[in-house]
Amino acid sequence: MGPTCQRCSLPFPSQNSLLYNPIHQCANCRLHPPAFTRAWTFYPYKSPLKEAIGLFKYQGKISLAGPLATLLLKALTPLPTIDVILPVPLHPTRLREREYNQSLLLAFPLSTQLGLPISYSTLVRIRPTTPQTSLRRKDRIKNLRRSFVVTQPTILRDKSILLVDDVFTTGTTVNECAKALRKAGVSHVYVVTLARMV
Repeated sequence: MGPTCQRCSLPFPSQNSLLYNPIHQCANCRLHPPAFTRAWTFYPYKSPLKEAIGLFKYQGKISLAGPLATLLLKALTPLPTIDVILPVPLHPTRLREREYNQSLLLAFPLSTQLGLPISYSTLVRIRPTTPQTSLRRKDRIKNLRRSFVVTQPTILRDKSILLVDDVFTTGTTVNECAKALRKAGVSHVYVVTLARMV
């Protein structure tokens, strides 16, 4: 995607944005630092990847989990030290409707290839929320506030976490997850998403 913010991976408009400062951050990250340490997203949310994610997420084409995770792995190097991989959780109501968590299906191949443990029960979503795609940015923040909790803080305390999700829209979801994790004593929250709204 070219030069991006070194905190949230927001693409910069100029190819020279990091020329004089390779750790330059976007205005939003400087003014309102996110709870996560660093987020990586490697591909714009455009065709044909957009259609592939749609089939995977909404049409039950779970066989796409492997190829999509492979795209993540190709771009995800080098990584900082990570202790545990966590998928962004779904609320139980949404999980029953969809029958699977697409973030968990992406996290499994990452766990195998990176040789890292995965935990899918320590971070949970306790409140059903309106789908983020239908809301404005301001409403997204309100929608997700206090929606995530850590059920076993001692397991994650002082650990570095890799949080996995499919699409980075405004970053509200992963930031709310990171807030809950940091509150539980996690030392670093790194985020990886397959695609980003641009």
